[in-house]
Amino acid sequence: MKKMKLFPKTFFYTLGLMLFIVGIAHLLLYLFTKPEWLVISVSPHDELSLHTSLNVTDYVTQTVLRALPLSLICCVIISIACSFVFSRKITVPIKQIGAVTEQMARMERDAACKISSKDEIGILADNINHLYQSLLSAIESLEIEKQRVSESERSKADFLRAASHELKTPVTALNATLENMILGVGKYKDYDTYLPECREMTGRLADMIHDILETSKAGMSAENEEAVETDLSEMFSSLCEPYMLIARTKGIDFCLELPDSFEAVLPPQMFGKAVSNILANAVAYTEPGRTVSVYFDRRDILIENECVPIPKETLRHIFEPFYRPDFARDRDKGGNGLGLYIVDTLLKTMNIFYSFCPMEEPQGMRFTIHL
Repeated sequence: MKKMKLFPKTFFYTLGLMLFIVGIAHLLLYLFTKPEWLVISVSPHDELSLHTSLNVTDYVTQTVLRALPLSLICCVIISIACSFVFSRKITVPIKQIGAVTEQMARMERDAACKISSKDEIGILADNINHLYQSLLSAIESLEIEKQRVSESERSKADFLRAASHELKTPVTALNATLENMILGVGKYKDYDTYLPECREMTGRLADMIHDILETSKAGMSAENEEAVETDLSEMFSSLCEPYMLIARTKGIDFCLELPDSFEAVLPPQMFGKAVSNILANAVAYTEPGRTVSVYFDRRDILIENECVPIPKETLRHIFEPFYRPDFARDRDKGGNGLGLYIVDTLLKTMNIFYSFCPMEEPQGMRFTIHL
């Protein structure tokens, strides 16, 4: 059997109660106005006044009895109207809440209970709105976290593919050289020449494996390190010292301008590692006679090096793992193409924004860390 909806149920309950009260009231009125209920005692001297009183009483009684049906009909009509208004007043807000909750079930972002009353129904609507907004916030946070995890997993997969490709080339070359030396093929009989070359190849391979391991641990370490208040002036003074020595041996001017104090809340070890990679990259790709500059501008940290600006097409890929532009591949000290990838990984993990763009005067590159 189909259950009765709220509006007709409330309407009939209210109407039944009001009709019951109206019926009882009219029944009592009818019973108390019947002539049989009138008991009158008089003396013989009051016959005239008694006759007059009986006439008035009889008139009133007849009038009330004639008015009872009309009164009953009016009361029934009023009861129906009041029951309708009362039931509608109760059920309409509940229907609105029901319709809105259906929208919320479909996850419509603009769904909200628009009930302005201050009674229990209004409080219920406000609680539902707050609950739904909390739910949306939680879902949004989960979506962001899911996207972040997906990007992280995709980044790890890309890194592993690139790493396997980068390792395959030197391992194949080393294996071929050793095999030819063992077989004594042609020029490879000259051990004095090719043994040092094999040693150099194994050294580069060991450095590459070390860089790969350090890169794979970078993001995890940054997530685990706690952010603390750090004096970056003191940190940069310490970080720049070894690179100033390297720059001096290469004939590069290293200009360092630090404020007396510069406080920031961040993971110091991971931030220091990112800055070290930026400094190493700046010194490595600056020609003798040129300048590397490090200075602070309000809440920005700028690291500039004078060099041939990197083309826009190359800049799109400069933070990819193992990516080396053509000018870096021709250099013996070009590195493995992981330095800026590590910088990108660490700064993104710490939610620190940065920019890397060419300079016009003097020509070069500028790395800006926005704190």
